[in-house]
Amino acid sequence: MQILDTPKKNCYNLGGYAKYVAEFNIMLTERGIFKMGKFVIKTTKSGGYTFNLKARNGEIIATGETYETLDSCKNGVNSVITNAPIAALEDQTVEGYQTEKNPKFEVYKDKAGEFRFRLKAKNGQIIAVGEGYKAKSSCKDGIESIRKNAVDSEIVEEA
Repeated sequence: MQILDTPKKNCYNLGGYAKYVAEFNIMLTERGIFKMGKFVIKTTKSGGYTFNLKARNGEIIATGETYETLDSCKNGVNSVITNAPIAALEDQTVEGYQTEKNPKFEVYKDKAGEFRFRLKAKNGQIIAVGEGYKAKSSCKDGIESIRKNAVDSEIVEEA
């Protein structure tokens, strides 16, 4: 794959077909075209802001906390982008588990017996959480999806 510099933005040339990555929200590789995930920032009913990270298939894979300002919500998104790829995995469902340093994904069981995760930043603050999963392997798959989707995802604001 050849990356071409244009006056406006980078584009990829794959077999003679050039597409603007940002315009179409896709990733072009030697193996084909893949739609990337995206962060969706929205206003809450209370007037704050929150975000969801959506996978390539549109499914929500992580949710942020509620922030008072749009800028602080964007900082939360950037924290996920920065921390998710390098975060350790701490499986709190295993007896005698080893405590990991932040940033980290913590896997735990909720009161309903489902597996969940939370992503903590370097400062220990929770920056994203996931839904409940019946199987631990599915929870870990969700974490891997966040690692893959967070880095190159676009950020969009919804009304």
